[in-house]
Amino acid sequence: MKKLTLEFTVEELSALTDMASNQLFRKQFIDPKMPGFIPNSEELGICKNVVGRLRTAMDAQRGKPEPVTNNKRKAEAR
Repeated sequence: MKKLTLEFTVEELSALTDMASNQLFRKQFIDPKMPGFIPNSEELGICKNVVGRLRTAMDAQRGKPEPVTNNKRKAEAR
């Protein structure tokens, strides 16, 4: 997969993240209710990953600390 590097202002990144988040919501919760919808869990996973990365990048530029994730608890819950 080819990688691209882009530069955004914090305001542009915020707007892009909001749009992507809204589209992810539509893709995850609204589209499955439409007739003829064909689910694509791989694409949905990629979308969630990208929105998360956008939010992390935006928060880093705003000076917010990154949330601490505890993978051990997730493994125990399974």
